[in-house]
Amino acid sequence: MVNLMVDSTTLMLRSWESRIENEARIANIKIDEDLRSLSVDIISRACFGSNYSQGEEIFLKLNTLQRIMSKGNVGVPGFRFLPSKNNRAMWKIEKEINSMILKVVKQRNEASYEKDLLQMILEGAKSYNDYYGPSTDSFRDNFIVNNCKNIYFQARARAEVLEICGDSPPDANMLQNMKTILIQETLRLYPPAAFVIREALENITFKDIMISKGINVQIPIPILQRHCDLWGSDAHKFNPERFAHGIVGACKTPRAYLPFKVGSRVCAGQHFAMTKLKVILSLILSKFCFSLSPAYRHSPAFKLVTVPEHGVTLCVRKA
Repeated sequence: MVNLMVDSTTLMLRSWESRIENEARIANIKIDEDLRSLSVDIISRACFGSNYSQGEEIFLKLNTLQRIMSKGNVGVPGFRFLPSKNNRAMWKIEKEINSMILKVVKQRNEASYEKDLLQMILEGAKSYNDYYGPSTDSFRDNFIVNNCKNIYFQARARAEVLEICGDSPPDANMLQNMKTILIQETLRLYPPAAFVIREALENITFKDIMISKGINVQIPIPILQRHCDLWGSDAHKFNPERFAHGIVGACKTPRAYLPFKVGSRVCAGQHFAMTKLKVILSLILSKFCFSLSPAYRHSPAFKLVTVPEHGVTLCVRKA
């Protein structure tokens, strides 16, 4: 799977090299668009194997669904059940996505065996039935669909990449030896999800607040991960060195670090995502130097996940 990530990333970087050659050795590249397309390509190939073109269609639909859902009313009880224009659009696209996923599953069941993430999900659905007993086709389909949806300091970092990888593309063994402090600090300051929701299973008192059983509590991840009492006085600064001794050394309460959430609802694709980030970052650093373009406008926005509202434009040149 690492080779698949390397191949997809290499294709993207070749397009960057062509642009640099055509633009007098320095190119202004809006990298968020390229990285989004790269993620779709990698996830589609990893999840759906030879069906990756259909996988790309599914993830493009998911991206559309994400944009529509980000316009909804968060926190208004019962609003998601009302047939508003936004909700009807969401229901329509979600129905199309479910249908597309199940179509690929049907084709896979009728074809020869292929070991990819989709096959693992299908085997997981079977194991789930074996463990919990027989279930309906609808229950099995929901299991498969939901799992498919879950599956988005420069010089020093470059020196580390070159020391570990040399002139070779990264492989699984190299990735194990790479530090992740740059990635961890970025995910601390800009976590993918803006909040996590937990239901109170019993009546509890939190300081002077009484929380009744059944109440949903929203935990704002960005605030939690920038709290000075937990992370120190420099909590709002980008300082990868805070993770030099792991999460335990970075935060007074390690469970306050929630870029992929935690517990039974932890992101199923977190290890896949971290591997992908290592591959992409190591290949970019081994080939290019970059700085922020004067056109860059810093404006993180919440659209179900945290995204750069105006994109990320970099001045990129060959290393």
